[in-house]
Amino acid sequence: MIALIAEKPSVAKDIARIIGAAQRNDGYLSGNGYMVTWAFGHLIQLAMPEAYGVANFRRESLPIIPADFRLIPRQVKAEKGYKADPGVVKQLKVIKEVFDQCDRIIVATDAGREGELIFRYIFHYLDCRKPFVRLWISSLTDRAIREGMENLPPGERYDNLYLAAKSRSEADWLIGINATQALSVAAGQSVFSLGRVQTPTLVMICDRYLENKNFVPTKFWQLKASTASGEIGFTVQSTDKWEQQPDAIATLQRAKDAGQLEVKSVERKETAQEPPLLYDLTTLQKEANTKLNFSADKTLSIAQSLYEKKVMSYPRTGSRYISEDVFEEMPERIALLERYPRFAGYAAGLDGATLNRRSVDDGKVTDHHALIVTENLPDELSKDERAIYEMVAGRMLEAFSGKCVKDVTTVLLSAGDTDFTVKGAVMKTTGWRAVFTERDTEDEDAVTLPPLQEGQTLPLSGVDLLEKQTKPKPLHTESSLLAAMENAGKELEDAELKASMKDAGIGTPATRAAIIETLFARQYIVREKKNLVPTDKGLAVYRIVKDKKIADVEMTGMWETALAKIEAGGMDADTFRKGIEVYAAQITAELLSVQLSFASGETCPCPKCGSGRILFYPKVAKCSNVDCTLTIFRNKCDKQLTDKQIVELVTKRKTGLIKGFKGKNGKAFDASLVLDGQFNVAFSFPEKKGKAKK
Repeated sequence: MIALIAEKPSVAKDIARIIGAAQRNDGYLSGNGYMVTWAFGHLIQLAMPEAYGVANFRRESLPIIPADFRLIPRQVKAEKGYKADPGVVKQLKVIKEVFDQCDRIIVATDAGREGELIFRYIFHYLDCRKPFVRLWISSLTDRAIREGMENLPPGERYDNLYLAAKSRSEADWLIGINATQALSVAAGQSVFSLGRVQTPTLVMICDRYLENKNFVPTKFWQLKASTASGEIGFTVQSTDKWEQQPDAIATLQRAKDAGQLEVKSVERKETAQEPPLLYDLTTLQKEANTKLNFSADKTLSIAQSLYEKKVMSYPRTGSRYISEDVFEEMPERIALLERYPRFAGYAAGLDGATLNRRSVDDGKVTDHHALIVTENLPDELSKDERAIYEMVAGRMLEAFSGKCVKDVTTVLLSAGDTDFTVKGAVMKTTGWRAVFTERDTEDEDAVTLPPLQEGQTLPLSGVDLLEKQTKPKPLHTESSLLAAMENAGKELEDAELKASMKDAGIGTPATRAAIIETLFARQYIVREKKNLVPTDKGLAVYRIVKDKKIADVEMTGMWETALAKIEAGGMDADTFRKGIEVYAAQITAELLSVQLSFASGETCPCPKCGSGRILFYPKVAKCSNVDCTLTIFRNKCDKQLTDKQIVELVTKRKTGLIKGFKGKNGKAFDASLVLDGQFNVAFSFPEKKGKAKK
């Protein structure tokens, strides 16, 4: 009997159908010599500090560096702390029973770093010793699955991939746990989450926000002149800019006095634009954010859905290239799009044409090739799914099309002692730009100029003074932030340098969306239209950590490069772990030395122990002293207590009258809250009106 484990039930069912495992059982499918089971993403996680006998949020406990990490089932919130997810525990029992009954295992989790980690953590947690092989495919079509099942490489081929994934997981634990607890202990107010990648990302957002906010614009002036030749009118702009308005006005008058423009030079040049490369995930996310206003997380979610619907290749790819063997399939994929209405005409025009090879390079294909459509045409897609599918399909057509060729004309003219310039373009061969005809309207060079000759004079029909001002760098959008993460914060114009820095980016194509979403979940940033803006809480964290090691973007990029080396077999995982442990100790010491407080809004000393302060959380308020048991739940009889009411309760031991409590019978009542001698919260009811005083 052969076991097969997939990352999620839907994928398991697809594979089971192809290999003939049709019998349904609780948590698995069976038949034809196979037992097919599944995970629900990460079923196993690294245990939290208390599993190692360490008290949380205590200065003397830090840094927390386990000798060996323990694996536990995925946890969910419970009334008191966390507990193992019952659904996860049940499925792990099923997986163990399946593995126990089989001679070997086929690993069919997603073919990437996280997919490998999902399986290996389950495998090690269950203490399984069965041999395993790998189903490594780049799409979920029936053909891809069948071909993959005929070529199952041994599991040990992916040991380095697992070691990279494990190293990433443990590094995030060591840095996230220690940095978060160190800063929270030092600040003494609430819990402030920090992370190996999320904190440098927050710093990039805050740096840009403050640079933009503090930018002082400077005025400058430029001239715009209107002229014509024959029936064609056009405008030209001065090559110079003036910082002083009087100088610009004087120049304007001299141009008017000249009364005409003389053509000093006409430079005509044919330019050829190569088609863009295919999408990798990050490029797709950037363009979907710019064009469709989709978040990175939404784009990834849609791409994953299209992958599971078998119409798009594996989405979590960092490559923009395909291999030679995949290129051989491109005529067939392009012919398929002749049956897709939006691209039918263009795809038909590529039939029999020599395809552009710019996106073909075996050496630049990583675990997975660039995003392409599969041999299956989509059936029912949502509006958003169709938008992403058409971006990928259209980019595929663009990438394999011919160059766009234009005649670009640059003209230099003068009026008096002032030079003016204008650039025009005439399309000779549309090439790849014809895929999305709407792109032509976006072409900023698409000015049509009349025929002009050097020495020719043109009438000056008007000159205007344009008042302009310098502009700050715009606030980060998800698109620009993804680009910054990809290049470790370096704003690089040079394409080759940008490509070389890509390997030193922070996060990976698969994780960057989740990192951005984490910053939203922590309430460190918010969206304002397309812009990413830090909150007061985010800025408070930024001001503390901006000069600390935890915020070093380049250092984080170096760790990412090290993980890639582990994956490629070029670095020892234990060496990486030791480096991370030293780094974790350094950032812990730095953050524990912080003397500032994050205290904002309400705060007060603890009345029970006298040494701690009250920390305010969404559901409770409790003492910062981990040895003190004072805890006040915000929800009292269907009434949410405010920070001010809690402060009043712990400082005066009694609140004013609070209205709107609800009893067990559903009736509303009003009461004060009191803190009794044992520091328990109780009700105090007002005296009834008219009651005789003693």
